[in-house]
Amino acid sequence: MDYLPDLTDKVAIVTGGGKGIGRAIAFGLAEAGCKVIIAARTESEIQTAADDITSRGGQAMAKVTDLTRNEDIQELVETAVTAFGRIDILINNAARSFFRPLLDLREDGFDKIFDTNVKAVFLLGRACAKVMMKQGGGRIVNITTVGAERGGIMMGAYHASKAALKMLTMCMACEWASLNILVNAVGPGMTRTHFSEPIWANPEIERQLVARIPQGRLAETDDIVGSVLFLCSDAAKFITGQSIYVDGGTLANT
Repeated sequence: MDYLPDLTDKVAIVTGGGKGIGRAIAFGLAEAGCKVIIAARTESEIQTAADDITSRGGQAMAKVTDLTRNEDIQELVETAVTAFGRIDILINNAARSFFRPLLDLREDGFDKIFDTNVKAVFLLGRACAKVMMKQGGGRIVNITTVGAERGGIMMGAYHASKAALKMLTMCMACEWASLNILVNAVGPGMTRTHFSEPIWANPEIERQLVARIPQGRLAETDDIVGSVLFLCSDAAKFITGQSIYVDGGTLANT
C-alpha cells in the first residue's frame, strides 16, 4: 500500500481478523509496522492469517476468542500484554448478523447480534482502555456500516446494533479523551466479503446495489483499510468520536 503511516512497534488487536475486512485490516496494520494479535472463534482462519503475516516479515499471533464470553475477553487482553507488553490499537471488527426479516428473527438471534456487535465492543474496549490509560493513550476503531445511518430490510437488528455502536463510539470518545484514548468508527458500504455474500451473490441484486453507488462498484476489503490506518496514525491525533463512511458515495446519494 502506498498510504502507509509509520506504526512501527505499535501493538494492535483485531477482532474478526481471520477473513474479510478484519483480515485486510490486520495485514495493513502489520505492513505499517504493528505487532498484531488476531482474535476470532475459528482457530484455523486466524492462525492462517497470522502465519501469512509472519511469512511476509511481520509479527502476528492468533488468539482464539469468543467475544460473548467476558472471560475470553479478559484473557485476550492479558495475552496481548504478556506477549508484547502493551496495547496501542484496538480494532473492533467482529460482527454477527442473520439475513432474515424482523418478523422471523428469533429472540436469541437478536441477542446474539447485540452481544457481539455492541456488548463485546463495550467489554473489550473498556478492558483495553484500562491498559491504554496506564501507557498514556491509545486508539480504538470500531467497524460499523452505512446501515448505522439508515433503515433496511432483512438485516434490521444488524442495522440497529451498528447504530448503537456509533453512539457507543461517541460516548467512549467523550469519556476517554482526557486519557488520550481516541475512539472513532469506520463504516464500510456494501463490501464484497463472505459476510455480505448472501446479499450481493444474486447478480440482479448486485446490479441494483451498484446503481445506488456513485463510484459504480462494490467496495473491496482493501478499500476499507486506509481510513482505519489513518485513524490509528499521528495524522488523526485530534480526531475522536467521529464516523468515517467508506461507501463510494452511497450515503450522499440516499
